[in-house]
Amino acid sequence: MSYVVAVRTLCEFTAKMGDLDLRFTPAPTAQQGIAGHGTVVTRRGKNYESEVTLSGLYKQLKVRGRADGYDPGFNRVEEIKTFRGDLNAMPENHRHLHWAQVKIYAWLLCQTRGLKEINVALVYFDIGSQKETMLSEKFSAEDLEVHFDELCECFIAWATQESEHRSARDSALTSLTFPHADFRPGQRHLAESVYKSALSGRHLMAQAPTGIGKTVATIFPLLKASPVQKIDKIFFLAAKTPGRRLALESINLIRKAKIEDARILPLRVLELVARDKACEHPDKACHGESCPLAKGFYDRVAAARQTAIDAATLDQPSLRNIALEHQVCPYYLSQELVRWSDVVVGDYNYYFDVSAMLHSLTVENEWRVSVLVDEAHNLVERARKMYSAELDQTRFSFARKSAPKCLKTIFDRVNRQWNDLYRNQDSNYQVYHAIADKFLFALQQAGTEITDFMTEEPGSMNEDLQRFYFDAMQFSKLAEVFGEHSMFDITRDVRIGGRTHSILCIRNILPAPFLKQRFEMAHSVTLFSATLGPRHFYADMLGLPNDVAWIDVESPFHSRQLSVRVAKKISTRFQHRAHSLSPIANLIAEQYRNEPGNYMAFFSSFDYLNQVSQLFAERFSEIPIWQQSRGMAEKEKNVFLERFVGGGKGVGFAVLGGAFAEGIDLPGDRLIGAFVATLGLPQVNPVNEEMRQRMDIIFGKGYDYTYLYPGLQKVVQAAGRVIRTQEDRGFIHLIDDRFSRPDVRELLPTWWSVE
Repeated sequence: MSYVVAVRTLCEFTAKMGDLDLRFTPAPTAQQGIAGHGTVVTRRGKNYESEVTLSGLYKQLKVRGRADGYDPGFNRVEEIKTFRGDLNAMPENHRHLHWAQVKIYAWLLCQTRGLKEINVALVYFDIGSQKETMLSEKFSAEDLEVHFDELCECFIAWATQESEHRSARDSALTSLTFPHADFRPGQRHLAESVYKSALSGRHLMAQAPTGIGKTVATIFPLLKASPVQKIDKIFFLAAKTPGRRLALESINLIRKAKIEDARILPLRVLELVARDKACEHPDKACHGESCPLAKGFYDRVAAARQTAIDAATLDQPSLRNIALEHQVCPYYLSQELVRWSDVVVGDYNYYFDVSAMLHSLTVENEWRVSVLVDEAHNLVERARKMYSAELDQTRFSFARKSAPKCLKTIFDRVNRQWNDLYRNQDSNYQVYHAIADKFLFALQQAGTEITDFMTEEPGSMNEDLQRFYFDAMQFSKLAEVFGEHSMFDITRDVRIGGRTHSILCIRNILPAPFLKQRFEMAHSVTLFSATLGPRHFYADMLGLPNDVAWIDVESPFHSRQLSVRVAKKISTRFQHRAHSLSPIANLIAEQYRNEPGNYMAFFSSFDYLNQVSQLFAERFSEIPIWQQSRGMAEKEKNVFLERFVGGGKGVGFAVLGGAFAEGIDLPGDRLIGAFVATLGLPQVNPVNEEMRQRMDIIFGKGYDYTYLYPGLQKVVQAAGRVIRTQEDRGFIHLIDDRFSRPDVRELLPTWWSVE
C-alpha cells in the first residue's frame, strides 16, 4: 500500500533546518497571495501553464502537488512566493526550503514529460512594489532525481511507520465498542445520526438536550466510521476550555474500552491551545536570537516529534513536558504534530478563522476530515468576531507618537485619510457603503513600511506600534473581501478638549459566506447543542448546505421534573425596569421560603442585577446571596460556583449570557431553581438596528434574526442549568409578560410544561 504525501509536507519534514524565525512575517494575506500569483502569471507568455498537477513514486511513497507554473518556451518551472518587506532579510533556512520544494516539482516535471534538463526558478513577488525577483538555475534530470530520492529516503521510514499506525488504528476502530454498558435515552439516536452522516458525507445539525452524553455520542460514531470512510482526521472544535476538557475525557474513556484483541486503542489525540497560553517566554520574540526554544528548533523537532507520537494523549501538560524535554517551543511543536494526529481538539478558530491552520492543512494535504462543532449555537457570534476588525484612533495616536522617525510620514498620511473618512459625519454613529480607497491604500502602505522596519530592527517594536500593526493587518485583510455580509461603520467620540477621535469597524453580520467553504471542505460536519433552533436561523447564518440533515433528539427529562412558571404581571422592558425591582425581589424570596435551596437569578445586565440584589439584600437579609461581578478572574469564578454545594441554601445573582449561564454543571440539589428576569434580547442601539434592517432585507425576519432568536437561546441555556440528570427536580421562573406570547413559547423546549 502506497503512502501519499504532499510536496510541501515532504519538504517541511526533511528540508527544514536551523532556527524557528518569524521575523520575515507576517506573510501577505491569502487574497494578496492569489492576486500576486495572478499578476506574475499574466506577465508570462500565452503558452505558460499555471497550477500544474504532478505526482511521482519512490518505493511505496507517492508524492503529489501542484507546481505554480511551467514556461515551455524557457523550459522553466517556477515557484512563486509573494512577500512584503526586504527580501534580503529572509532567513537562509526559508530560502533553503523553497529551493527544496521547487526542485521536487522540477523532477516530477522531468519524469512526466521526459525532460533531460530544466530551468528551476524561485520567483519572489513584492506585493508592495509589484516587482519580481527571480533566482534561476539549470539542473539536469539526473541531479533532480538524486535530490528527490534523498528527501524521499529521509521520509520513507516515517511513512512506513505512519502506514503501520493507520492500519492498526483502522483495525482497532472497526471492532471498537461503546464505552458504557448501554446508551442513555436519546444517546443512541444521536450516535446513529452522526454515524449515518459520516457514511453519507452529509452534514448534520443535532439539537440534543443536556445530560445525555453528547460528547461521547458524537466522537464514538465518527471513530467507528473512520475506517470505512477513510477519514484521515477528526477535528473536535469547542467554544470554551470546558468543552475541550470534556472531549479529551471522553476520548480517554473510549480509548480504554476493550476491543477484541484486548489492546489499548492506538489513537493519537492532540489538544491545541492558544499561543499566549502555550508560550514559555512571553517576553521574548519568536526567533533564535531571542528565544532559547526557537534556537535550533528544526534541528531538534524530529526527536520531539518521535517522542510525542508515542504518547497516548497530547493534552497541554503532556505536550509541554515533551517540548521542554527536547528544548523546543510547545506551541509550534503542537502545530507540527497536527499532521500526524488522528483527533485534534481545539477552539473554533483553528478551522473557521480567516487564516485557520486546520483548514489550510486540510486543503494543502487533501485530507478527508470530519468535524464536530460543540455547543454550536456559539458559532454565529464567534464567527462574526473572526470576520470583523476594528481600528481605534486613540490607539493609533499612541502608536503614531511612539513611531520611529522613518514611519512619521506614512503615519501622518494615514491620520489625514482617517480624518477625511468622517469629516462630514454629523451623527456619532454612521454606516457607510464602502471604505475609501485612499484610506485603505495609506493603511496598506503603513503595513508595508512597518514590516520593513520590523525586519530591519525587530527589537525596536514597542507595544503600541505592534498593536496598531496587527490591527491594521487584520483590517486590511477583511477590507479586501468586504461585501454585503458586513458593515463598515464609524463611531465618533469627542474627547476632553474637544478633540474628536473615531473607531472604524468592519463588522461582520452574516458569517455564512466565509464559513460555507469550510463546510464544503469537510467530508462531514456535525453541529450539536442543546439550543440549535430554530433550524433555519442557524443554517442561514452559518451557510450550511441546503441538504443538511436535522435531528431534535428526544429529551430524557419529563415535565414532572421541572415546574416552569411565567410571571405574567412583570415587565422587564427598559422603561419598566424601575417598577420591576420590587416584584422580582419578592418573587425570589417567596420561592425560596417555599422551597429553600440553591437558586440562580439571571439578569440582562450588571446594572439590573445590582439594583435587584441590593433591594433583595435590604428586604431579605436572612437569605444568603452572592453575585457575579464585572471582569471576574478564574479564581473568583470558582469561588462563586463553590457556593453551590449539595444541601446548600442561597441565591447566586448572575448575568444572562455570561460565564455562569451555560457550560456549568450543578446536578442534584446543588441547584434547584432559576429565575430569568429578561428575554435576553440584545440591546436596541444603532448597530443592532442596522443589523435588523440588513437581516430583514436578506431573510425577511429582521427582528427575529437580530433580537428574538439570539435572546431566547440565552434564556434556554441559562434555564438548562437546573435539570442535569433524570433524578433532578427543580423550578424555573420566567419573569416577563412576553414569555406568554405564542412566538416566544414556540422557542422553549417542548418537554417543558409552562404554567
